[in-house]
Amino acid sequence: MWFLFAILTWVLWGTANLFYKKASNADDKFSHAKISIMVGTVMGIHATIYWITAGVHVELQDFINYLPVSALYIASMIFGYVGLRYLELSIVAPLQNSSGAITVLLLLLMFPKEITWVHITGFIFILAGIIWLAFIEKKYDDLELRRKGIKVDTKYRYGFVALMFPLLYALLDGLGTFADGVVLDELAIIKEGPAIIAYEYTWFAVAVVYFIILKAKRVDFKIRDQKNGFIAALLETAGQFFYTYALASESLLAAPIIASFFVFSMILGRIFLKEKLSKSQYGVIAVIFIGIMILGYLDV
Repeated sequence: MWFLFAILTWVLWGTANLFYKKASNADDKFSHAKISIMVGTVMGIHATIYWITAGVHVELQDFINYLPVSALYIASMIFGYVGLRYLELSIVAPLQNSSGAITVLLLLLMFPKEITWVHITGFIFILAGIIWLAFIEKKYDDLELRRKGIKVDTKYRYGFVALMFPLLYALLDGLGTFADGVVLDELAIIKEGPAIIAYEYTWFAVAVVYFIILKAKRVDFKIRDQKNGFIAALLETAGQFFYTYALASESLLAAPIIASFFVFSMILGRIFLKEKLSKSQYGVIAVIFIGIMILGYLDV
């Protein structure tokens, strides 16, 4: 079942990315905060409904046990948002998409398992494809900048700032997924139900903080204007549900598959946003699909 849960997460988070793009506004420096409020609100509502209807037994210790995982994910999100102004300009953008490789390496180092050449082949196809695709996107970003005659300050391409944000995102997201695999699968410190509730209420707390900040700064925020953010939040929350169960079953195999969810976003972008994909991008997407199918074969 882990493969089904991983693919459902892949589809849901990939679709959520489409609506995150629509909800994001380059001219609104608080757009990330507004999206976060929607995500946290939907997650808080879902956590409450799930807690009541599923009869999940949750203790304070569950929130404490899962807090490091939640903190890593939320921190990676913050650095990811802050780094957006640099990522499309930076030569190190592929670092941000390498979190899946970090997770796999950490799990293999800390919890050695017998893996076959089939496992290794699947890992290589997916993880190499993710990084390769990021380099291709970087190439087209550079061509677009040159076409528009935009010159970028060297420090934003090769300097500390350009390196720091994508590296922090990759490290924190990779560590977050690794920590998830540890507490849910390897050590089984917490069960899936309490983990979902703990994470979603933590997100709700983040939403409350952002809401207070927007009010203090007198930023205009209306729920009715956040349609795309609301849809993205629904998809994000649904994906989180299946993601937790996937990692609890087979964290080592599920992690690289889920890390490639942005590929589905690219496919949707081609269909609905009329975004063009090059032959090389289609080729790498095919390579990633092959890797996913190889790991899926292990679930048969």
